[in-house]
Order: sequence, then structure tokens, then C-alpha cells
Amino acid sequence: MDLNIRKAILHNITNNDQDQLEATIVDAIQAGEEKMLPGLGVLFELIWQQSSPEDKQEMIQALEQGVKQATD
Repeated sequence: MDLNIRKAILHNITNNDQDQLEATIVDAIQAGEEKMLPGLGVLFELIWQQSSPEDKQEMIQALEQGVKQATD
């Protein structure tokens, strides 16, 4: 069986507008289910690919802060 999770996720969100994309992210985070992590990973990959170097640095700094807070 050839299961391409990335393609399936992209197919599911292809026609979503900004509000729907935000709802998808918020719902995935609030649900806290492990099965949602691959979808969030695909969405992050899209964000990363469309970001400027400055935006990437800002995301990395936010991630570093989040990791520190989560492990304190």
C-alpha cells in the first residue's frame, strides 16, 4: 500500500481559506492527539518553505522559547 500522508493532507486543505486553515491548526493543537502531529508537520513545512530568512529566525526563536517553557 502506497500511503503518502503529505499528499493526503495537502489534498484535504487545498481549497481552505485562512479561517479554515487557522481552525485546522487550532483544532489539531487543542485535541492534543498524536495522530494530528503529521498534519501539523506538513503545515509547518509549507509555512517554512514560504518564509523569509528573517521569519525563519523568528520562528526558531519562538520555538526555542517554547521548548524552554515546556521543559521547565
